[in-house]
Amino acid sequence: MAKRDYYEALGVAKGASADELKKAYRSKAKELHPDRNPDNPNAEAQFKEINEAYDVLKDGDKKAAYDRYGHAAFEGGTGASAGGGFRPQGGDFSSAFSDVFDDLFGDFMGGQGGRTRGGQTTRGSDLRYNLRISLEDAFAGKQTVINVPGSTACEKCNGTGAAGGAEPTTCPTCSGMGKVRAQQGFFTVERGCPTCGGRGQTIKDPCTGCSGQGRVQKDRSLNVNIPAGVETGTRIRLAGEGEAGLRGGPSGDLYIFIHVDDHEIFEREGQNLFCRIPVAMSTAALGGEIEAPTIDGGRSRVKVPVGVQTGKQMRLRGKGMPALRGAGSGDLYIELAVETPVNLTARQKELLKEFEEIGKDNNPEGQDFFSKVKSFWGGSS
Repeated sequence: MAKRDYYEALGVAKGASADELKKAYRSKAKELHPDRNPDNPNAEAQFKEINEAYDVLKDGDKKAAYDRYGHAAFEGGTGASAGGGFRPQGGDFSSAFSDVFDDLFGDFMGGQGGRTRGGQTTRGSDLRYNLRISLEDAFAGKQTVINVPGSTACEKCNGTGAAGGAEPTTCPTCSGMGKVRAQQGFFTVERGCPTCGGRGQTIKDPCTGCSGQGRVQKDRSLNVNIPAGVETGTRIRLAGEGEAGLRGGPSGDLYIFIHVDDHEIFEREGQNLFCRIPVAMSTAALGGEIEAPTIDGGRSRVKVPVGVQTGKQMRLRGKGMPALRGAGSGDLYIELAVETPVNLTARQKELLKEFEEIGKDNNPEGQDFFSKVKSFWGGSS
């Protein structure tokens, strides 16, 4: 029986691109996989057919030979020599299938991230440290010492995991590849080597200090520089300060996550600060000056306009937070809150009542509001 055209087998046009070929192959592989078609006796043959087709068409040289000579390019005729000496492929499609194996089954096998290549050591884990600082520290920056629990390279074996610091030997099971192959039906599956755990190396005489791990648990003290301008959520990375790698592998990184505590006076929004300052009723009416605190511990004189109302904002340029790793600073916004006096004496009450009698025309906003209210009530009656 004549072989079916490779393009026809994959369901694509002859001029299909590499991406189109791969997409078509993935779709067909999922559709025709024998495990998904237990009732179809032809599923295995069809699956082999599309793998053979993709193995040829994914390779530029092989594809060019096939486009010119068809199946004869791989049957030892003139097309073979003209195409550059291609070897007959037959039913071998392992190379084609390996290209998309992770795409098809990565979710079940852990994906490429779970593989350990032969001869490579294992990188240590990254660590996270949550650091709380005050707003003043975030403004000025800070140097502090933190204690980090974790693992460090074993000094007794210099991190190799072998007694006396000896070098590990190549694993005899996988020959240092860190993985072994097993034939399952008509395709080959690679798994981590059970002897060496996928590391490609074994230790004959493990170090007694670390039990062959190459690392030991040990708390460390680190000096950390907190730059000015950090805010909650800022992440500082200290390369190589995480967990020590397994058997001499590189250390992970330490990530410090900053949390800036709330302040009793200032509120922060980005680089800007906000401060609500109460103003005596008399000062609000007559005008005057108040002292506004600043985050650096200083103070600024602020003029209060005559007749100021609650909610009035005044800006002090450059008195906010510094930019992180940049130039300039934000602003400090002062919000005035006119304070109603309490705990009045009899004389104070008398004076306020007198002022109320003679000061009816001094509240234009109130007069305007109640004029509108009267009109509203009258219009709805």
